Amino acid sequence: IALIIENLRAITDTIVVCNDGSTDKTGKIAEKMGAIVINHERNLGYGAAIRTLFLKARELGSDVLVTLDSDGQHRIEDVMPVAEPIIKNQADMVIGSRFLEGDQKNIPKYRKAGIKFITKLANTSLEENVTDSQSGFRAYNKKAIQEINPSDYGMGVSTEILIKADKKELKITEVPIIVLYEGDTSTHHPVSHGISVILSTMKFISIEHPLKFYGITGLCFLIVGLFFTIWTIQAFTETRQIITNIALIGMGTTLMGVILIVTAILLFSLVSVV
Repeated sequence: IALIIENLRAITDTIVVCNDGSTDKTGKIAEKMGAIVINHERNLGYGAAIRTLFLKARELGSDVLVTLDSDGQHRIEDVMPVAEPIIKNQADMVIGSRFLEGDQKNIPKYRKAGIKFITKLANTSLEENVTDSQSGFRAYNKKAIQEINPSDYGMGVSTEILIKADKKELKITEVPIIVLYEGDTSTHHPVSHGISVILSTMKFISIEHPLKFYGITGLCFLIVGLFFTIWTIQAFTETRQIITNIALIGMGTTLMGVILIVTAILLFSLVSVV
């Protein structure tokens, strides 16, 4: 953290560090080096730290907010390229992408596969596709700082911010960055991390696009259910016997389809009113 703050001093005088309940001396070191430190009494999660930074940026009246992880993966020399589209009024939000250009061999294969899968999932709810939905290296202008309210306390906050920015019709762009994966920089197990992000992504997609998420799925179940129901009726007219397995599948999938379609309509109405 000391090295990061020292290097950032050449770029900006306002450095905010969210100390998310760490047990080391992160907070004390950052304070001694002149950074604004916000201490969480206990570890609340990555999303909670991002939310804290957004709230502090509003309080300070910041024109530009740049967020980056403090685990040593992000290079300080990429701060200005990420912030440049904001400074030039070319975008409301900028993502530092690992997949735009350059050598990607330093990215572990399991990370690369996981990030691309989650990004494809996130892109289903965005007007314009992005290449790296999980990058923590981002920049925001004043409009984005004021209009985006992160609520997820976990790793799903990256997707949440994207979905909310897209809904607010904020202009999102990407610039290439290089991420360093030297040493053990993450405390999260990749499988549990990936599952939690996927679940969070699905949650926000279902809330923001209920007709697409529940409605299409429900329609598929309903079609399958009707097919098996017709099959059951046809078999009964020919043999005067009900094929139990086929009948149960038809009833179950039809019921599930109806429930999902009703859920889609109710949630869409609720979200629209809210």
